Amino acid sequence: MEIGFIGLGKMGMNMVKRLQRDKHRVVVYDRAMDLIKQAEGVGCISASSLADLVSKLSSPRAVWVMVPSGAPTEETIRAVAALLQSGDIVIDGGNTQFHDDVRRAAELKTKGIHYLDVGTSGGIWGLQVGYCMMVGGEAQDVTRLAPILTTLAPENGWAQFGAHGAGHYVKMIHNGIEYSMMQGYAEGFELMSKSEYKLDLAKVANVWMQGSVVRSWLLELAAGALAQDPHLDKLKGYVQDSGEGRWMIRDAIEKDVPVPTLTTALFTRFRSRQEESFAEKMLAALRNAFGGHAVRKS
Repeated sequence: MEIGFIGLGKMGMNMVKRLQRDKHRVVVYDRAMDLIKQAEGVGCISASSLADLVSKLSSPRAVWVMVPSGAPTEETIRAVAALLQSGDIVIDGGNTQFHDDVRRAAELKTKGIHYLDVGTSGGIWGLQVGYCMMVGGEAQDVTRLAPILTTLAPENGWAQFGAHGAGHYVKMIHNGIEYSMMQGYAEGFELMSKSEYKLDLAKVANVWMQGSVVRSWLLELAAGALAQDPHLDKLKGYVQDSGEGRWMIRDAIEKDVPVPTLTTALFTRFRSRQEESFAEKMLAALRNAFGGHAVRKS
């Protein structure tokens, strides 16, 4: 199948490599010329601009957008949609908020342009093992893109979950669960790192991978990280979030659904970015004020 692909970052580059490996015709564009050259080196057809990319695709065209969420995705889709024609399709494979998918699909429909949202999980390992893909949109468009989705995913690794926005909604929940799982591992391993038994944490992770009820790919990655840096001395405990956890909490509030574990995991990430917490200074000040407890001066 033929597809245009916009965005050649860590995931995008591996995705086009996987597509090329399965002999799809892939026309690529990225703002970074060196990334275009790299994709060209594995057999992709390079484009010098969005207009050039569209001109090199046969009608009806399919264009996959894989750029950072938010403004970059919005601007890219608007720009490429202005170049497309009725019957063409745009696929957003990034981490878009599902409400935006619903709005965007309606806007594109007025021009006769089709739209799919595809929540994509797999990170930098997707080239080897494939990408889990959660799809939202109309059934006829999903059928049309099935050859691409089948190449990118492992066996049984993609599915349509509903109308526009459903794919990114399921991916949002997926990422929220991911936050919580990582937080659980992080806290457990911190406690073990303080143990009087001087535990080999990489060894613990490896043993837990053998039939334990907490085994997972995340645990496998933890074992690899600990094998390379047993005390994680090379890392700073600064953790970003990409937005999905915040969206999930908002959705939970709107639906009156308690998600305490996810909320704690997200707020822990916020705390990791503070050099020093004002709240903790306030705690120290109050303990000193009511009980005369010692404080440490900065």
